[in-house]
Amino acid sequence: MHRSRLAAFVIDCKSEDIEAATTFWSKALGRPVVPHTPEDPKYRELTAATEEPMILVQKVEHPGRIHLDIESDDIEAEVKRLEALGAKRVEFITRWWVMEAPTGQRFCVVRPQRGPLESRGNEWKSEG
Repeated sequence: MHRSRLAAFVIDCKSEDIEAATTFWSKALGRPVVPHTPEDPKYRELTAATEEPMILVQKVEHPGRIHLDIESDDIEAEVKRLEALGAKRVEFITRWWVMEAPTGQRFCVVRPQRGPLESRGNEWKSEG
């Protein structure tokens, strides 16, 4: 058994100026920017209530798009569950999987982003 849920909407920005991109999205969405640490120069976070998905702005090299992250307390079990639904693994990056839905959209399966998923995530029974 494992748990998962929608973790974040990630706004991928092909821009040299992550601060300007973050300012735009902060003002466009009416969400203040969460203070960040210099160790993470590619990401910025906008405020969201604890029951809402996180909103991240990410500096990327590929064309801009918006993707979503699914957080899971067992990444491999969640990836296998999604593969059974028709998704494909694209690439493992550091601690998460980039996946592709049968309809072509890319998304990521990541570890829990805001604490344990107990009572806050969908509960899945492992097959097999």
